[in-house]
Amino acid sequence: MVEEYKFGSIIIDGKTYDYDVEVRWTGEVLSWQRKESHVVGVEDVERAVEQHPDTIIIGKGEQGVAKVTEEAKKFVTEKSIKLIIDKTEEATQTFNIINEDSEEEKGKQDKVIGLFHLTC
Repeated sequence: MVEEYKFGSIIIDGKTYDYDVEVRWTGEVLSWQRKESHVVGVEDVERAVEQHPDTIIIGKGEQGVAKVTEEAKKFVTEKSIKLIIDKTEEATQTFNIINEDSEEEKGKQDKVIGLFHLTC
């Protein structure tokens, strides 16, 4: 699904995005904006949590500069959602692996959402 990530852009299913994105297991891609540019807080993950995914993957940028608050981590995990936080390149790879692995298992599609910060 995520074909390529490089600083400032991401290619998903043949389309290039030059802004931060929320990518859902359904293939839907939405703009993802945070209240504070390099901080991921509760309000920044609420929309993803409302989808009741199995896993949320947060990409913190090329160098991993963006910070995920403890409150946001707790908000996600208290909903019994697995949370993975990594640099964006690694986070996109993990997103693809989870999608590919779950598609191979008949009747078991993992609901995974990627929140990918494309810079810093």
